[in-house]
Amino acid sequence: MMQVSVWGARGSIATPGPETNKYGGNTSCLSVLDNGSTFLVLDAGTGLRRLSQFVPKGRSRVDVLLTHLHMDHIQGLGFFGPLYNPNMEVHLWGPDSATLSLEARLNRYLSPPLFPVHLRELPCKLVLHTVPDEVLHLDRLTITPCMLCHPGPTVGYRIEGPEGIVSYIPDHEPSLAGALEQSDSTWISGYDVARGADLLFHDAQYAADEYQGCIGWGHCSMGDAVRFADRVSAKNLVFFHHDPGHSDDELDSLAAPYTSGSHAYKSIYGSALKDVYVATEGSTFLLKQGEVTFQSRL
Repeated sequence: MMQVSVWGARGSIATPGPETNKYGGNTSCLSVLDNGSTFLVLDAGTGLRRLSQFVPKGRSRVDVLLTHLHMDHIQGLGFFGPLYNPNMEVHLWGPDSATLSLEARLNRYLSPPLFPVHLRELPCKLVLHTVPDEVLHLDRLTITPCMLCHPGPTVGYRIEGPEGIVSYIPDHEPSLAGALEQSDSTWISGYDVARGADLLFHDAQYAADEYQGCIGWGHCSMGDAVRFADRVSAKNLVFFHHDPGHSDDELDSLAAPYTSGSHAYKSIYGSALKDVYVATEGSTFLLKQGEVTFQSRL
């Protein structure tokens, strides 16, 4: 069984407070535990701090897969417990840029004045990997990174194993090149990462009217997230990277046409999706032989 847990689902900036208690205020972070052995962390937003308390006991290696280096996706790194454990091997995967290596880019955050500890001072055994140059094979899993449409070097991750396929695309603007319904698949950003996914976590930051004022910012409306999932034949879609300005009540209202029990999105888009969820901090998805079971809280 593959267990995917949500530790942070908010985008852009952490938003603690009573108005975000239901879906959570921590920024992007998931964990993937496959077959009780392989343990992955997807992004290092502020949700990573709490995840540190739940790293499986006896583990000597953790792989952290960064999609990009915007602050909301790396701000939890300095508070990730395994980095301070000399008995732990931590592998950090992420993109470099045209001018700086991954190490140099991470050093911009993990060094004074932004953070008191230098990357080089961390006591763990730290190994850095540049993506998308490598495909990662860990036990039963194959992880494939692919560049996406988002400002700055950004990747999505496709995780394939015996239990199924999980695709993680938290910051993405697939409709920038035109209407998703008419676009050829070779021109759709993220198509290869998400095609046939059993469980797709995808950017759904905006309402349709909000997106019109944010075209080119690298994010997606809920409607376009559904269109994208339909084009790639994903089976289950999880709205992710919630706008920091959306309260729980607003998210409920915006997501209702797609997540209601009547599955209204099917009549709107003709989608073959089995289900659409709103990512909720503390929730878990269990994937077994391609079938998804949702658990509302850890």
